[in-house]
Amino acid sequence: MKYDPTCKYDEEHEWIRVEGDEGVIGISDYAQDQLSDIVYVELPEVGDTFDRGDVLAVVESVKAASDVYMPVSGEVLEINEALEDSPELLNEDPYGEAWLVRIAIADPSELDDLLDAKAYKAFVESLDE
Repeated sequence: MKYDPTCKYDEEHEWIRVEGDEGVIGISDYAQDQLSDIVYVELPEVGDTFDRGDVLAVVESVKAASDVYMPVSGEVLEINEALEDSPELLNEDPYGEAWLVRIAIADPSELDDLLDAKAYKAFVESLDE
């Protein structure tokens, strides 16, 4: 299992990488592993705004469909259009090419409630016990 030390994580298995006032959001390596072969991704529209915990996207695999939640509140600035044609990127490179959206972070203090990579790793390991 891979963990990106530059990301913050929530317990729903999303990550956010902060870049200035913006955040890049994706699903964790653990999430893509649990889903198995991802075949479809439904992303929001640029300009959509979400509160923390809102459903941001839907990821469908050969096993199931799964909601992706907003780790922090914000407005969608950009979506990863490559996922529309190549959803399998989420399985191949969850922390790189397979980011879902770029957002303007509405409330940076919400980041304080997220897990760092070490804490997220411990959380994931506790799920497998």
